[in-house]
This record gives sequence, structure tokens and C-alpha cells, in this order.
Amino acid sequence: MADIRRLIDQLEEQRILSREEFLQILSDLTEEDRNYLRERARAVANKHFGNHIYTRGLIEFTNYCKNDCYYCGIRRSNREVTRYRLTNEQILSCCKEGHELGFRTFVLQGGEDGSYSDEDIVAIITLIKTNFPDCALTLSIGEKSYASYLKYYEAGADRYLLRHETANEEHYSKLHPENLKLQNRKQCLLDLKTIGYQVGAGFMVGSPYQTKENIVEDLLFLKELSPEMIGIGPFLPHHETPFAAEQKGSMEMTLILISIIRLMIPNALIPATTALGTIHPKGREEGILSGANVVMPNLSPTSVRKNYELYDNKICTGDEAAECRFCLDGRMKKIGYELTIDRGDYKEDKIDV
Repeated sequence: MADIRRLIDQLEEQRILSREEFLQILSDLTEEDRNYLRERARAVANKHFGNHIYTRGLIEFTNYCKNDCYYCGIRRSNREVTRYRLTNEQILSCCKEGHELGFRTFVLQGGEDGSYSDEDIVAIITLIKTNFPDCALTLSIGEKSYASYLKYYEAGADRYLLRHETANEEHYSKLHPENLKLQNRKQCLLDLKTIGYQVGAGFMVGSPYQTKENIVEDLLFLKELSPEMIGIGPFLPHHETPFAAEQKGSMEMTLILISIIRLMIPNALIPATTALGTIHPKGREEGILSGANVVMPNLSPTSVRKNYELYDNKICTGDEAAECRFCLDGRMKKIGYELTIDRGDYKEDKIDV
């Protein structure tokens, strides 16, 4: 059996590990090995980003969705959720407040809402970029055609988040209805890369039916895709889904995977997710200390936040935008980091800090 620390060192040296070696790390990590992995990941993150943590202002602008994913609280079949769509004026108001609080990236996130045409999305992009030309705009609105993605990019969208959720076809089919295919998901990610977006992928940790072999496939897929942003978080069940009674994902495994991914793709933008903060009061801090370098406070109006419930007990649904921002600022300072007023773009080489 190879020494785990040697494998961790090889990851840091940008060696590509085999399936068996990745599986060994996930299966045989001791507490000492976990501490070593975390130390190396944090050192790599500090080398690239110093103690700077980038912020993304999240605007959840619609919770309508045509899809029926088995894990998601805003799935089409959930009749209990109160549906909403923000007006363009409300979206712009969120951006204005965010800009005043120091945000220089906005994330426009929603379900796959068929009421929005490409022209509608382009109009929103144009509105935001015209009013806040110093800001980056990230979209997270699901699977679209190449032509649609191109229109959004040409209108000024900079980044696109599309978590692949699992890189294994059989596992994907257990999490999604038959009309959703992993092949299409992966093609969307390739299209986004081809067009020129900074692309975000990622997966749930501990989702139903997930095996360690599945996780290894996810890691190999991420290494091959080499996305600029990688979002992973623990699976959390929602009471109005088929997975309501399933076990939560593990925070410990999520942190291990954040550290592994930091070593694999050293300059990636990796968020300490809201799901991490939901599963444990210090989850986001632990994510940063494991190699993450992004947080995403919520800028959505407080009147709708509880209705964008992808999983149960989501945090920060009642806080004002300023409260979220200043709370996170204080939390980061306590562990030696600081939120920075910066677009936080992905950079190929080491970032000057």
C-alpha cells in the first residue's frame, strides 16, 4: 500500500493519481493524514490568494423550475413552495445594495424557468452590466443550448455555474428523472468552456446511492474539465422530495474533498458553501481552513429567501444583505482571513496579493 502522505505530496506536485490511488486516499486517511492534507491545501490556497476571500453576491431571482430532480426543494412536483419571480427593478435594487456593500461579482441564480426567453435574460444581463460595469456577472440558470449560452456571453455574462452533480451515468440516473441526461450536462459544460466563460462545476457529497468510486470519478472528471470554479457541498435532504428520509452528507468528507481539489487545481475558485454553513455552525470557516477561498452571501430580498429552499434549514434566509456581509466579514477575520472588494477573476498564474 502506498503511503498516503506521499500521494498527497504527488497531488500537490500536480501528478495525476490513478483511480486506485484516489480511492486509497478516501478510504485510508487517518486523522494525522487529514490534518496534513488540510495543511497542504491551506498552504497552496495562501500561496495563490494570500488571506483574501472573494465574495459573490447571490441573487435568487426565480424559484420556478421545469425539472423534477429528486433532491431539490424547488423541483416542479413540490406544490408546497410559494413560487416567485423578481422584477428587473428588484434585481437591479439587489445589485445596487450589493455594490454599496463592496460586492464586485453578482451571481444570478434560478431554477430552469421556461417563462424567460433568451431576450429576457439578455435584457437582465445588459441592465446589470450597464449599471455596474466594474462588476463580474455569473449566471446559474441550468442547461441551455450553445446558441443561448453564446447570446448571454456576448451580452456580457462572464461566468457560468453548472454543477454536474455526479460524473457517473448510473448514479446520475438515480438522482434525476429520465429526461435529464448526464451526457447533456457534460456537453453544456464543454460548450461553456468553448465559448469562453469562466466555468463552474461541482457535485454533492453524500448524495443518495453515492459510492467512493463515484467520488473518484468526480475528481477525475474535474481534473479533465479543469473548471475555473468548483462548488461542492454536503447533500442535505428536503422534506418535499423523494429523498426526504435520506441521510445528510458528511461535513468531514466534504472538507477532505475541498482540500484534495485545492491541490489538484491550485488556482481554482472554490466556495465554502451555504450548505456547509447549514450542516455545521462553523462549516464555512472550516471550508476556508481546508482550502476554499470564496463565500457567497445572499443579496435576495428577505421576502423571498425562504422560498428558495433547495434543502431544509438553509441558513441566512431572514438576514438582510448587510447582515450577511458583515457577519461573514467578522467570521473570516476570526480565522485570519479578510473579505476583499475584488471581482475575483480566475487567473492562470499565481495571483499577486
